[in-house]
Amino acid sequence: MGKQALVIGGGFGGLSAAALLARDGFTVTVVEKNEQLGGRARYWHKDGFTFDMGPSWYLMPEVFERYFSLFGKKRESYYELKPLDPYYKVFFGEQGDVELTPDFDKNIELFESFEKGGGEALKAYMEQSTYKYEVAMEDFLYRDYKHIGQFFNRRLMTEGLKLGVLDKLDSFVSGYVQDRRAKQILEYAMVFLGTDPAQAPAIYSIMSHVDLKLGVFFPEKGMAGAAEGFANLCKELGVKLLTDTEVISIVTKDGKAVGVETTNGYFAADVIVSSADYHHTETALLKKEERTYSDSYWNKRVVAPSMFIAYLGIGRELKGLGHHNLYFAKDWNGHFDAIFKEPSWPEDDPCFYLSCITKTAPSSAPQGCENVFLLVPVAPGLADTDEQREAYFARMVEHVKKVTGEDLGKDVLVKRLYTHRDFIQDYHAYKGTA
Repeated sequence: MGKQALVIGGGFGGLSAAALLARDGFTVTVVEKNEQLGGRARYWHKDGFTFDMGPSWYLMPEVFERYFSLFGKKRESYYELKPLDPYYKVFFGEQGDVELTPDFDKNIELFESFEKGGGEALKAYMEQSTYKYEVAMEDFLYRDYKHIGQFFNRRLMTEGLKLGVLDKLDSFVSGYVQDRRAKQILEYAMVFLGTDPAQAPAIYSIMSHVDLKLGVFFPEKGMAGAAEGFANLCKELGVKLLTDTEVISIVTKDGKAVGVETTNGYFAADVIVSSADYHHTETALLKKEERTYSDSYWNKRVVAPSMFIAYLGIGRELKGLGHHNLYFAKDWNGHFDAIFKEPSWPEDDPCFYLSCITKTAPSSAPQGCENVFLLVPVAPGLADTDEQREAYFARMVEHVKKVTGEDLGKDVLVKRLYTHRDFIQDYHAYKGTA
């Protein structure tokens, strides 16, 4: 028998690590605390509706293709992809709504309609975005970083200024466009990556290449279906997948991890990989003397946002929505301040994201109904009671109606609210970070 490897957590990270370990000759076991694999990419089934509970944007498809190729496999053997057209719809309140599409010439025309010269500005911006993306993929993404010196390779040292590692994204974007709609389209991804555009490094302009050039896709069975594809690859490689098995502690001997205690017994291992929440792994699974960081370290960390989520089954068609829908407030700095500077529930004109996957996958809801996922980025660590959830949901229903014209409080057949304490309970997420 080869060396034993144990992976804590059955999300995309854990499953991908497990498959690679199995390929390299390890006997691998994955232990997942929840009843489904996929981590945050799980299903919730209720009364004929099937909801993707977590991630909903499938981007950078070549990364997935490359991963499966490491095993001599094709991604399409595990799940199908549908390219979206339009990519997404953006609401701007009194300034109407627009769609971003695979037709880049149309996107150029859109930016020109925002401001004179906006089309040429978008072309120039996308040229540098594409350049940065290619550098990142060729020289950074697929490298091992075992010590700090490996971050400073030749290309970073010679072209670091061109990559924008010292600039901030918001000021960088302002060098190309001034219209707030154009700026928000080029910056919005930052909140989903857990930072304020005014603080994010300008190298993150690569995200515009990711969505506007590479495109936005939808796995045939949703993101949870893609996770199932990763799990099926693991099974083919002989990985043992255990669900409803929570790790209680990592057992060490002479300074080396040798196994884990779980709710279903002890598992010995030569190698242990934890893809669980980093804070949880350090503070709950290891003894204090075995931890890398102190409590004071964690208390000082800037934690990525949590999310207020509503899963809604609506008993009618919502004609005003697309598959992906975004709303950007005229002054979105107030929303960012409520997340990063003065943590509180965003009250004044909050930004939001709406997914309506029935536009692409009608089978995710009963005929004539819509499957809706409403998301509002919020600060981590907020108080989260049932009363606060319901009050905030009522506020957001009115807000969404005002912005989109669609009443999400009407004809509701299925409803589930999900926020901080759910992230903590289901994923041991520090402060409920999403």
